Order: sequence, then C-alpha cells, then structure tokens
Amino acid sequence: MVRILPQTKAAAVNPLKSSQPLGAALAFLGIDGAMPLFHGSQGCTSFALVLFVRHFKEAIPLQTTAMDEVATILGGADHLEEAILNLKSRTKPKLIGVCTTALTETRGEDFAGDIANIRQKHAEELAGTEVVLANTPDFEGAIEEGWAKAVTAMIGRITRPGEQARQSKKIAILPGWNLTVADIEHLRDMVESFGLEPVIVPDVSGSLDGTVPDRWVTTTYGGTSVEDIRELGTAERCIVVGEHMRRPAELLHRLTGVPYTIFQSLAGLKAADRFVSLLSAISGAPVPAGVRRRRAQLQDALLDGHFHFGGKKIAIAAEPDQLYQLATFFVDMGSEIAAAVTTTNMSKILEKVPADSVQIGDIGDLEALGAGADLLVTHSHGRQAAQHLGTPLMRVGFPIFDRLGSQHKLTILYQGTRDLIFEVANIFQASRHAPTPEALDPFRHREMPDELRSSSLARH
Repeated sequence: MVRILPQTKAAAVNPLKSSQPLGAALAFLGIDGAMPLFHGSQGCTSFALVLFVRHFKEAIPLQTTAMDEVATILGGADHLEEAILNLKSRTKPKLIGVCTTALTETRGEDFAGDIANIRQKHAEELAGTEVVLANTPDFEGAIEEGWAKAVTAMIGRITRPGEQARQSKKIAILPGWNLTVADIEHLRDMVESFGLEPVIVPDVSGSLDGTVPDRWVTTTYGGTSVEDIRELGTAERCIVVGEHMRRPAELLHRLTGVPYTIFQSLAGLKAADRFVSLLSAISGAPVPAGVRRRRAQLQDALLDGHFHFGGKKIAIAAEPDQLYQLATFFVDMGSEIAAAVTTTNMSKILEKVPADSVQIGDIGDLEALGAGADLLVTHSHGRQAAQHLGTPLMRVGFPIFDRLGSQHKLTILYQGTRDLIFEVANIFQASRHAPTPEALDPFRHREMPDELRSSSLARH
C-alpha cells in the first residue's frame, strides 16, 4: 500500500500548488456571463490574475473586494456588498462567484449570512444575477479543492431541487479541473457521437478556448449557461471525471436523484473502453466507426511506444487526481514511478497511486526525490529542477506559461492517450545522446598485453 508522507518543511521551496480561490475562480470562468470575485486584498487577486493571464494568454475577468487594513479588522461585509452592487451595475453578469481568501477566512466572518442579507436587501437590483459563495481559504487545500467547492456551490445554489422528468438523451458531465479545453471539446464530441446531449459544468472550452470576440465583453463569454445548471435535474445520468468531483455529484444526486458514474481517469485504453461502453449502454447505440478507428490507432501507438517507456523512471509532481492519472498511464506503459509529489493529503485517490510513496510537498521535493529519473513531469515551475538535474521536463497542469497552446493539448480517451504516448516517446528520443565511435568500440576498456604494446611501439 502506498505511503503518504506528510510535509515536514516550514516553507515551500519553489511551490507546487496553486490556491483554492484560484481553483474556484477557474470553475466560475467556465460559466457564461460570469464574474469571479475574490473577497480579500488586491494582492491576492493580482497574483491569481497574473497566473491566469500567463497560462491562458487571454484577458481574464476577475475582480476583488479590495479589503484594506480597516476592513480587515472591522469586517468586510460592506466591501462585499459594494463590490457586488458595482459589478451588477457596470458589467451586468449572469453570475457572480465569490471566492473567499485567507485574509477574510482567518477573521471568521459569516459570509453566507452577509450574502443572504445582500440578496434580501437588494433583491430588485440583483434580479437576473446569481450570487454564489465558495469558501476557499488559501491556507488549506489547493486548486483541485477550490474547483470542486465552486461546482458544489453552484449546484447547491442554482440547480432546481426535486425529482423531475428525465430527458433520456441528456447527460450531465462534471469534469475535473485538469481537463484542458481540448479535452472537454473532445469529451463533448464523443458523447454527441452516440446521439446524446451533454451538459458540461463548468465548460472552460466555451470561454477559455482562445477565440476573439467581435466586441468587448466585460464578463466571460461562452461556457455553461446558468439555465443549464438550473435544469441539471432533468439529466438521465451524471458522468463525473476525477475523485475530487465526487462531492458535487453526490449533492446533485441528493437534490434531484440523478444517478452518477465516476471515472477517476479517462487516460488509457481500459478507462476509455469503460467510458465508451457506458455511452453505448445509455444511448442504446453501437460504437461509431470513427471511435473504433481511434481505438485501433491507440492500440498501434501502444505497440510502437512501449519500447521507449519500458524501464524508464518517472518523477511526477501534480495535484492528486492528475498525479493518479499520469502515474497510472506511465505504469501501464511499463515505466516506474521513481518519485510522486502532490499538493495536499485531502484526496482518497492518493491511496491508489501506483508508487511506493507519495510526498506532500513542492518542486524542491521533486528535485530531491527525482535525481536519477529519466523524466520530470510537472508544470512550468519545474523547469529549474529539470535544468539542475539535466533531466527532460514534460509540462502538465497549471500553470504552463513558457509554452504556447497548452490548453489545446489532448490528454484523454483514445486520441488523447495516443498523443500522450507520442509526446513522451519523442521527449525520450530527443534527449537520447548519439553514441560516438569510441563508445561503440568493444575493446576500448581492454588492456593490451605488454608484448603487443612493445611490438606496436617498435613499428611506429
């Protein structure tokens, strides 16, 4: 059984994790007409905004209650009320997602009560805008928990409760934070190929896909509509991607009775087969020829790629669900997990990671544990560790700011797994040093007998 090793250092060295409020804001960015609002200081918001802009290379709508010293001591309810009313009058969002920060959480304010009072006091002014609260202190959890809390809060606040008439073709999908724009688009295409109608919550593929609007838009544009969230109870089934999305799925089930199926990973032949089989069972339709063809391509890629993976030592640092996804992928390809580092011990999925131990830590721990590995796998902050160790780096997760197109990289189902195999195999091939003629000489380390050496010297 894998051992979960707690963090022992007093400070992070080259931090691995991003904060809970950032994860919640990312989830709110997947909703059409949304405006994430950080309840805290301007510095908290600015730091998250910089990471978002560097990763997505897009203009990101993100606002703050701008708590100052006086509000921090006396309470921030007035700042929260003013920020919500200003956003409503100036940007007219369909949803305001309030993400608390360590500054306000440490004080222990009643945020839910404050927002309830604001809704009641300004019911007419806030008509047409949902205000959703996600309690996301920076001092615990990470981006994974923040994303899940925001989705849970949206379902709890917006979704219409009670058993409702089910639409037989409608499928609710709750994707994990680590699914890219390309992953979610591919997920939608796969579901639609079976004649089903997916509703994805949240859907960053509609709002963070790199398109340029024909006019200036102050909120998010594209993504899941508030009305779609409200009517989730009419779905035939809910498909959940990632262990951290279990809680919002359970809440949806309690509110509406919609059954759910959890996929802890969608990478790899086995996971993709299970997903496709489920879609076929729900729809009653055979697997389309195009999907069968992509499966055959993955089988060929597995044959072609396993020569490059066999016996390789991999060091991974990522959020728990992404760590599990990547570790199982590499082990299935014949590699060994030499080091596994993650951000928090709050996820049960860590018990299933195929490694001897999982270290709760940072990139500094990855560098220490990954010495001798053939490949480092983490986000862009791992580039210094890779340089120090002389080991190639595969960039995954958030943030990736020194490469273009990270959101358009496919990583799931048949096609995404095939692309992952090719990417890793090409990294290994590119980092392999060609042998010199001297290195190929089988006699280069053999000692020459004295009589042969003296005869050779006599000839020369």
